[in-house]
Amino acid sequence: MDINIRWNRKNSYSLATLYPLLENAGFVRHPVDGIMVYSFSTAQKRSIFTEVSSSNTDSVYIAGGPHPSGSVEETLGFFDYVVIGEGEETLPQLVDTLQMGGDVSKVAGIAYKTNDNIVHTSARQPVNLDDYPCFDCEGPRSPIEISRGCPWNCKYCQTPRLFGHKMRHRSIDSIVRYARCYNDLRFTSSNAFAYGGDGIHPRLDKVEKLLACLAKFEGKNIYFGTFPSEVRPEFVSEDALELVNKYCTNKSISLGGQSGSDRILRQIRRGHSSEDISHAVEHCVDKAIVPMVDFIFGFPGETEEDQRMTLDMINWIISKGGKVRAHYLTPLPSTPYENMVPAPIEPDVNRLLGKLALDGKLTGKWA
Repeated sequence: MDINIRWNRKNSYSLATLYPLLENAGFVRHPVDGIMVYSFSTAQKRSIFTEVSSSNTDSVYIAGGPHPSGSVEETLGFFDYVVIGEGEETLPQLVDTLQMGGDVSKVAGIAYKTNDNIVHTSARQPVNLDDYPCFDCEGPRSPIEISRGCPWNCKYCQTPRLFGHKMRHRSIDSIVRYARCYNDLRFTSSNAFAYGGDGIHPRLDKVEKLLACLAKFEGKNIYFGTFPSEVRPEFVSEDALELVNKYCTNKSISLGGQSGSDRILRQIRRGHSSEDISHAVEHCVDKAIVPMVDFIFGFPGETEEDQRMTLDMINWIISKGGKVRAHYLTPLPSTPYENMVPAPIEPDVNRLLGKLALDGKLTGKWA
């Protein structure tokens, strides 16, 4: 059977990592005969489920990524197999087993249906990032993944539930090897300033060692702590920002603030305070770095007072020269908020957010 990876620009990062793992795989933009491999998030599920259910191909459908991993039963209503969590080891083994007509029950890390019953095979241990490529330099590329996992337990986030609560890091040698494929170096990490550490205590010596090695490449631009990575507010310090100014091209960093209400920050188990957000912004301003701060509205139990605290924080950040992106909560599968209804945005708060957007001071989608 041919191996076909369903190309989708929104999933290009994960697809770039799958491509070098599947020998003779090709990209397609619609279902075709053979093995069809999909990776998708919750926001994409409706269109993908419709595509698969309406196709008339002779295909075996395999799903992976955030939504299938967190919502196995729903996904198996449309797909033949779900790769749960990390796919570097699981997906190639599953594909080889299907091509050889082997016993899929021996493939760890998957789920499938037998006689309308869902079968979960044994779980896999977390992978060593150095054992697997970020991408194939001759194929599609993604930002270099430098870390995976998160020790925090934010109630809205899938990351620790998919990749574990222990941070794992790609070695500097491995990062440098893939950096040769780029002129502009960008990275993925749940917290870029946590590179080399446990995700709770900064190890800026490790961060500097990485950046110093990358800076030896002439003509390469280093973007660290910017999208698609972000940094946690309590990791932002004068020393951390001095490393950005010394080694990097970017003059902004992406901060995950999430709420201006300490009550909500405690409720969502964020692990930092609103004061940490304020200090991070002030450190950025002092170092001539623009803080780009993300906030989420709609956490269950959020009151108008909580939303106004967040709005006050947004206005203060804008007054300091920072930029803000606002979002509305999407309850994600496998998180504690999976079956919760987001709190509505109070009309007056929504109006004021809209005014900020019209004035060009706010971006995002919060309603």
